Amino acid sequence: MASAAATSLFDAATIAARWVAAYRAATPATDVLYAAGLDDPAWNALFEELAGRSGDDLVNARERAQRHAEDIGTGFRIAGEVEERRWPLSPVPLLIAKREWDGIATGVAQRADLLEAVLADCYGEQKLVSGGYLPAALVTGSPYFLRPMAGLAPPGGYHLNFVAVDLCRGPSGEWRVLSDQLRAPVGAGYALENRLAMSRLLGGLQTRLNIERHAPFFAAFREGLAARCVRAEPRVGLLTPGRFNPSYAEQAHLARYLGFPLVEGGDLAVLDDRVYLRTIAGLKRVDALWHRVDPRMIDPLAFDSHSGIGVPGLVDAMAANEVVVTNSPGAGMLEAPAFAAFLPRLCTRLSGEQLKLANIATWWCGQAREREEVAGDLDNMLIAPAFGVATNVLADGAAVLGSDMPEAQRAALLADFERRPQDYVGREVVRLSTMPVIGEGGLAARPFTLRAFAARQPDGSWHVLPGGFAQIGEHPDERAAVMGEGSWSADVVVHGPDAVTPVTLLPSDDTTQLRRNPGTLPSRVADNLFWLGRYLERGEALLGLLRSLLGHSISADTGAALSVETVRQLVDLVVEKGAAPAPASFRRADLNHFSRMAMEATDGWYSVRAINRQARGIGAVSRDRLSADMIRLLDAPFPTKGGALDRAGSLQRRYYALAGLGAEHLGRTDAWRFHDLGRRIERAMGAIRAIRAFGHARATSDDLSTLLDLADSQISYRQRYLTGIARVPVLDLVALDPGNPRGIAYQVAAICDHLAKLPVLSDDGLAEPQQAQAAELTAIVAITQAAALDEGKLAEIGNRLASLSDAIARRYFLQGSEPLRAAGLVLA
Repeated sequence: MASAAATSLFDAATIAARWVAAYRAATPATDVLYAAGLDDPAWNALFEELAGRSGDDLVNARERAQRHAEDIGTGFRIAGEVEERRWPLSPVPLLIAKREWDGIATGVAQRADLLEAVLADCYGEQKLVSGGYLPAALVTGSPYFLRPMAGLAPPGGYHLNFVAVDLCRGPSGEWRVLSDQLRAPVGAGYALENRLAMSRLLGGLQTRLNIERHAPFFAAFREGLAARCVRAEPRVGLLTPGRFNPSYAEQAHLARYLGFPLVEGGDLAVLDDRVYLRTIAGLKRVDALWHRVDPRMIDPLAFDSHSGIGVPGLVDAMAANEVVVTNSPGAGMLEAPAFAAFLPRLCTRLSGEQLKLANIATWWCGQAREREEVAGDLDNMLIAPAFGVATNVLADGAAVLGSDMPEAQRAALLADFERRPQDYVGREVVRLSTMPVIGEGGLAARPFTLRAFAARQPDGSWHVLPGGFAQIGEHPDERAAVMGEGSWSADVVVHGPDAVTPVTLLPSDDTTQLRRNPGTLPSRVADNLFWLGRYLERGEALLGLLRSLLGHSISADTGAALSVETVRQLVDLVVEKGAAPAPASFRRADLNHFSRMAMEATDGWYSVRAINRQARGIGAVSRDRLSADMIRLLDAPFPTKGGALDRAGSLQRRYYALAGLGAEHLGRTDAWRFHDLGRRIERAMGAIRAIRAFGHARATSDDLSTLLDLADSQISYRQRYLTGIARVPVLDLVALDPGNPRGIAYQVAAICDHLAKLPVLSDDGLAEPQQAQAAELTAIVAITQAAALDEGKLAEIGNRLASLSDAIARRYFLQGSEPLRAAGLVLA
């Protein structure tokens, strides 16, 4: 009996009930969990699942959710920061019943239609302005009204294909709109990643609560965007500003999930009013772009001429109806808080209906009566820039509570009301509902907002994502104005009484055209993967020199007792690489200091740490191409524990793991070929440097043993030759043996094979320059004898490798001055 009582005290249902009871006792009635009632089956099922996974330790559940998010690769960056931050995922999702969500979804779809209609008029006939329903200053005075778009009918027929709406739940349970996100809506990828992480943490919840799935939404968006294109089988790209954009990780995840190539402005070119992607196989046509670029920067010929991230001529291609760009440049005009003051009346005017999701009350100060009302009730208002950009008083563009304004700022604001009243809006101070999160002391109530998403389907109607993601305030203050950075996010779960059919983005077997070509490889991506391979090999080679220098040899009678001349050659190679300044002497202490600098120096030296940073930078822009394990290894912190030799060993094992992932987990695609090409070229060049240093005619046994160490060929040599170390056999093994995967001959053969299988631009059957150079180099290595491998021959092979690397870059990678039309250019 005692055992049964103890079991019931600590089973999942009992633990969950205890959590809920304690939370409700300290939470106001406006909280979503409190409002659901003590016996709500959905919330009880959620906490039972949490208790079943983490026992009575809620902090453990939070840490597990974070680990799952990190495994998926979720991250974000604050503007101005270089390093990504962990995505802050709460293990407690927001639960919304399907009946309640249907009302929200209907309101979001209605709002998206309204915004589309207003945009069509503002960039078209402007009847709303001429009829007095919209002030002209609100339209043409907005920095996001893009005049070159006026009169341009958007390709596909719509300005908006993807919309996000920020919602808040009031104390009495009503949902209202805080803001619209139209320029480049962020967050759908985070919603997807949150769901993936929560599915791993609370896998049983899907069937217990009949949770609505996300896949149909993304399928509808993909199909809807394709339906807007001219060609039957369009190519759609996700246009990113680059790796330093705050949501780059999300963009990479979305591109991979939807099957869109992740492209930057430099990857694209406009030719005869059509958009093309620069690939290793020539120019490939792009039919649609889902962009995350500031629209003012998207085309330097049409908008900001200083933009370095846009696509020159893109607006001309839109005007020619040759490319769909979503959302259309200029759509962000309606994000301005001032427009919220006019949307209720516009909805009635355009549709004859009331807004199903009301705005928070907004007063635009460009109107005399509204300005007086705001000025007279300043303490109870939230003052914000009318167009979402900095003003004379709100220099950082952030909204401020009137009651929190210092007297000097208040006086300046009232003075600016007289000079430029159109720059300001007054908004009501919204009180938010709260939801449970896990704090250090257990469950705690925190205010939240919800971002919902709508995508246009092939028939032109809207599909609203069932859920979204919740942003949770870090502090208990329930005012929407204090929500900001440092908040948590949570999955939003829509649940109902009916079973949900499993849906995937993968088409059914009988409708899928089989394909073994993985798709088009952009030139920039090929360039990145090529240099990632080179940097990884470069770092591994430098570590090999340092480990040999520190006495780490596979042989018991060499390494620590290397001759002075051999040590000098090792030091010279490290110095030649620019990894560290020459040591004061060859004493052990000075060599240790020298080795530590060559591994860790950051002040301008080309150390292992510096090489790692280069590889990490490439990994950061290749998230859509590399596995999460590979990204995690590239992002791993530099080791700090143990001596120099221990840290070198730790790094070496990391390099081996990266090499293994590249060899065994990358499909044998063109992307893998470029990554491997970089490795092979760098490894061959490293082998030549090592042979020139330790394989010369005067080489000692220490020199030759060190050469075998650097080529990872000690075991192979000793299995093959039992009579001791001799120069010619060593040279044959590390340079000319085609069966040695660390030897020069092996690298050259692999390079030649890769180049033979990469795309060519002409159909005349003749070898391209890089292929011809590789074939010549292969022949030279094949006929060279080890005894004749002198300084001159090594220099010739090295020069040919360098020339071949340049030829590969000229042929396949982006060159800033390359002509758009080249001989044999492929357009598809």
